[in-house]
Amino acid sequence: MTWYLSYILIYFILMFAMGFYYFCKVKTYDDYLIGSWNTGFWKITGTIVSTWCGAAVFIGWVGMGFTVGLSGFFKFALPGILFCLLLIVAFAGPLRRQRLYTLADLFGERFGGRSGIIPSILSAFIYSVPTLALQMVGMSTIFNITLGIEPSKGIALSFVLILGFTILGGLPATIITDAIQSIVVIIGIVVLFITSIVYAGGIGDAIANTSFEYISPLGPDGLGEILLYALSVGPFYMVWQSTWQRIFASESEEVAKKAGITGFVIAGCISFLPFSIGVIARQYVPLDMDPDLLFSYVTAELLPPAIGGIVFIGLLAALMTGATSFILQGSSNLTRDLFQRLVKPNANNKQLMMTARIAVVIISALGLLVSYFVTDIASAYQWALRLSATVLVFPFLAVMFWKRTTKAGMLGSMTLALIATLSWPFLGIAIDHTIFGFTVSIVSLVVISLLTQHDETEQVRAVYWEDLDSASKKEEA
Repeated sequence: MTWYLSYILIYFILMFAMGFYYFCKVKTYDDYLIGSWNTGFWKITGTIVSTWCGAAVFIGWVGMGFTVGLSGFFKFALPGILFCLLLIVAFAGPLRRQRLYTLADLFGERFGGRSGIIPSILSAFIYSVPTLALQMVGMSTIFNITLGIEPSKGIALSFVLILGFTILGGLPATIITDAIQSIVVIIGIVVLFITSIVYAGGIGDAIANTSFEYISPLGPDGLGEILLYALSVGPFYMVWQSTWQRIFASESEEVAKKAGITGFVIAGCISFLPFSIGVIARQYVPLDMDPDLLFSYVTAELLPPAIGGIVFIGLLAALMTGATSFILQGSSNLTRDLFQRLVKPNANNKQLMMTARIAVVIISALGLLVSYFVTDIASAYQWALRLSATVLVFPFLAVMFWKRTTKAGMLGSMTLALIATLSWPFLGIAIDHTIFGFTVSIVSLVVISLLTQHDETEQVRAVYWEDLDSASKKEEA
């Protein structure tokens, strides 16, 4: 326990030292939530790797490899990476030029008024809160295994540490610590992967002693099942605000593209390792073990504390950086999309900074509540992904490419897709819920837009080729 305690204390001392440094340095709302659109290549690369490698990678995907095998990588991780790369390659340039804060900000700028309410609520409450809860539960597991702290107390401790750091430093502190932590994350998962192979007798023995269904990319259900899962998970990452936030924070379009591609390629390579660890663990771990406890069990059992502590710090770093990113995502939505756009458009910097930090407390407190009272956070997280994708993907593409999209069409599409996706379990129809939601989204978007006229609050532009007013205004400022 001494090794674990020492590593954890050193880690949090360094984190809070960085938080205090940026607390003194950050003076404006733009700095706090978006790094003043001025973050460099390596910082963006590092924060992408760290944010991607959160609780899902270290805990969920090791457990998934244990239960379903390597096909889990092709169902969940690879589609997410590919859609993130599609977002970066196709849209990083035009999005970065708009100099916005959030995904909902794009809709608010293009259509005006209350257009960003639905995406803002989805991002802040339906996605950020349960995802934050996942990180808190993951951190409490580490505190339980390494320090013997009860899970309920571990969740409370996680809340205090995450909230304190996020309030202090905002996005600048998160990004710089992410860049450093990404190295620890990579080292930790690689060390555990190599140790697992050695413990299993080498790659040859590991493959020979594993059933084919667990090492087959297609798994027992074949390509159709893989593609269906990919469709239900992957498109969300086109509208994943964590990536959008990194695009907006980049100092240039070139940095947004190059750092984004580099970060997600590295993240994709890392993502294969936890599934592999889970598959290999089937040879020396009781097969009735709770998959969510597998990562911590393997680390504690296979590695001496001096080395295992580094792996645990890698996991802790991933959870911490994921948590701060998701809090800031929700805070940006509440501050920019709801408070500044709808409540007080002329708010000064002091008011916006105060609102941003209050929003951090609100999102953190909701995450704490969910972590205690929701028993199946993983399912809630998957539903958050599906809802966000079916509601937002086609309206986003329409904003980028189809000038004829109207405010009524966008709002109608979002509302009907939201209702359709939530209603699917009760309708008893054979079509997959994601396909059903996407169908309702695009059909309603096209039909309503063709039947309605542009609102006077709209900037009637296809944003992929024509910049919004925000681009020129902020460049002049």
